[in-house]
Amino acid sequence: MELLKVDTIEAARDKLIQAMTEKHPEIIELNLLSAQGYIAARDHYSNEQVPDFRRSSVDGYAVISSDTAGANESLPVFMQIVDEVIMGNPAKKEIHTGECAYVPTGGMIPKGADAMVMVEYCEQFDRDQIAIYNAVPFGKNIVYEGEDIKKGDLVIKQGTKLCSKEIGVMACLGITKVQVYKPYKITIISTGDELISLEDKPSIGKVRDINSYSISAMAQNQGFDVLQTMVINDDEQALRKAVSDAIKVSDIVVISGGSSQGKKDATKKIIDELTGEGAFTHGLALKPGKPTILGYDNKENVLLVGLPGHPTAAILVFELLIIWLWKYITKQPEEKSVFAKITTNLAGAPGKTTCQLVKLIKNNMEYLAEPIYGKSGLITSLSSSEGYIIIEQNKEGLKKDEIVEVFYL
Repeated sequence: MELLKVDTIEAARDKLIQAMTEKHPEIIELNLLSAQGYIAARDHYSNEQVPDFRRSSVDGYAVISSDTAGANESLPVFMQIVDEVIMGNPAKKEIHTGECAYVPTGGMIPKGADAMVMVEYCEQFDRDQIAIYNAVPFGKNIVYEGEDIKKGDLVIKQGTKLCSKEIGVMACLGITKVQVYKPYKITIISTGDELISLEDKPSIGKVRDINSYSISAMAQNQGFDVLQTMVINDDEQALRKAVSDAIKVSDIVVISGGSSQGKKDATKKIIDELTGEGAFTHGLALKPGKPTILGYDNKENVLLVGLPGHPTAAILVFELLIIWLWKYITKQPEEKSVFAKITTNLAGAPGKTTCQLVKLIKNNMEYLAEPIYGKSGLITSLSSSEGYIIIEQNKEGLKKDEIVEVFYL
């Protein structure tokens, strides 16, 4: 039996980067609304300032701040109303001492005024006169030119996922088209004689397919274009044909199961045959996730990935390698994480990096990370976790209350 020549996670990532040198995603241009969920392929700078005029942040009256000095409920200041600013229109009159103008929220501040008094602190006595019961300092309740965005500001950084707030910023600046990375096309294949469809009731020895659904959901959440998911029995010929067909239309082909050393595990053999040069990674120094296979078809420029069959292991390896690769290539920022205290002593795996699922518990002003124990075949251990921690390969383990970094899954 051939022994697995395992790679560390870091070595496998380096090999992935090297293999995908010629497979960087295409850059396409989309209409602004169509770009939602895509990754920005370049930096976007502002060609204008926002706002480009002084505007009010409240409903009230534009005044000269020094005119309100000493105003209070017992001793109001009386002012003459000389204008009412209409939303979407410029202010018509300049404000002089003793004068004011009504300005709605977002309206233009008249020339001469340097502060806004909220309408709640004003009382109108007649059509042209108000009493002001609150003194305001210079600049109060005014948004100045360029205070939000200055001309030349970097507003959207390359690698940013375009969500509602990013779309809103670009709409504010009149950006109608955006360059984004075209998602990789991916085919996901689950293998195993024991697998049945979701609609069927499992008989003795059978289980419903999990991996094609969970991996597909992860891929879609990251923006991949999932072309197809399928379930294939442990039939080498059928698997070879499915992978061969998928290579013709995909950027990445994922095969879940069939990557360990069982007599029916044909994934490595097929990857070796179809890539020509063979798999460049056959095994990870990772718990769970050791039976992982990576290969690259230089002829079709397609990445072939053999994931473990156990759901938790498959999901973690897909996260640590394939999603990591996509984020690296598209220059996305690192995943958000949180630091927490581990709630118990936790042993590492000799010679391997350990990926441990944890549940986060808020305890006063800090987080606690509670390990979730369960074999990699138990899907409930994954569903009850918020994230995972990494115990480095050469670290024996963790001591209770040691600070760990929790990565959200």
